[in-house]
Amino acid sequence: MNRREFVRAGALVGVSALASASVVIKDRIITSDKDTTGKETARNLKIRAVEKASENEDILIRMQRDLARAMAKPVESRRWIMVIDQRKCVGCSACTIGCVAENKLPPGVVYRPVISEESGQYPNTKLVFTPRPCMQCSKPPCVPVCPVKATWKRPDGVVAIDYDACIGCRYCIAACPYGARTSDFGEYYSKGTAFGAGEAKENPLVGSSPYEEKPNFEYGKSWSRANHGSPMGNARKCHFCLHRLEAGQLPTCVTTCIGRATYFGDANDPDSLVVEMVAKNNVRALLPHKETEPNVFYI
Repeated sequence: MNRREFVRAGALVGVSALASASVVIKDRIITSDKDTTGKETARNLKIRAVEKASENEDILIRMQRDLARAMAKPVESRRWIMVIDQRKCVGCSACTIGCVAENKLPPGVVYRPVISEESGQYPNTKLVFTPRPCMQCSKPPCVPVCPVKATWKRPDGVVAIDYDACIGCRYCIAACPYGARTSDFGEYYSKGTAFGAGEAKENPLVGSSPYEEKPNFEYGKSWSRANHGSPMGNARKCHFCLHRLEAGQLPTCVTTCIGRATYFGDANDPDSLVVEMVAKNNVRALLPHKETEPNVFYI
């Protein structure tokens, strides 16, 4: 076991015990002054191609229209929710891969795994797939355990992380009952691989490929991994692609779903597709006994 593996193992074991004691204050949701509210947070997204509904239109088009309508309101007037139809999910993991590409996630960091479960007896067996993003809980247990208030609940319902404030204690990871948070240990997929034929004579092996050093743009900021900067060392999680929403785009997991099994929109909009899906289907939430009041629902 090298030093990095030793530190990782020790931290995860120690944090589990500390967070278990801290989670008793889970109902104390920390308010934050990190978010701007009011009229200046409204966005006028002129999306001409989807201004009017058409017969047999793709649900992505309708959700794009719903998004534009929601973004026209102040942030505190929105409440983002997601509905996942497990009857349509085929377990292709396109959402997982799309999320990795969109957020440039390193090894060990995953925002939207797809969990498979087999039931029945051979030959009458079946697989059920459960995509598991962050639940964006109304009562998130990850928030009150953070000793530096680096994680908080935004006015639109998304639980966010301030990478600059996060100290990497991992209390929030242990407190989350869904396993929706992971830690960025600064790994690279291309670590120790050949750089290229032209460069190999002088430098046959490199720490990472140039594309892995490019910054990502979570929470509307540019995050560079150069010099072990944030979000290296931080807790990371799904954030409903907030940077895409601000640009008038749906979350990547929604647009990459080949079965159109993921619905997204504003719960405060009675005309939105997500509200329609919740109203007409028998939806459920994961681990309701945890009383976290998730904002991701399953059909």
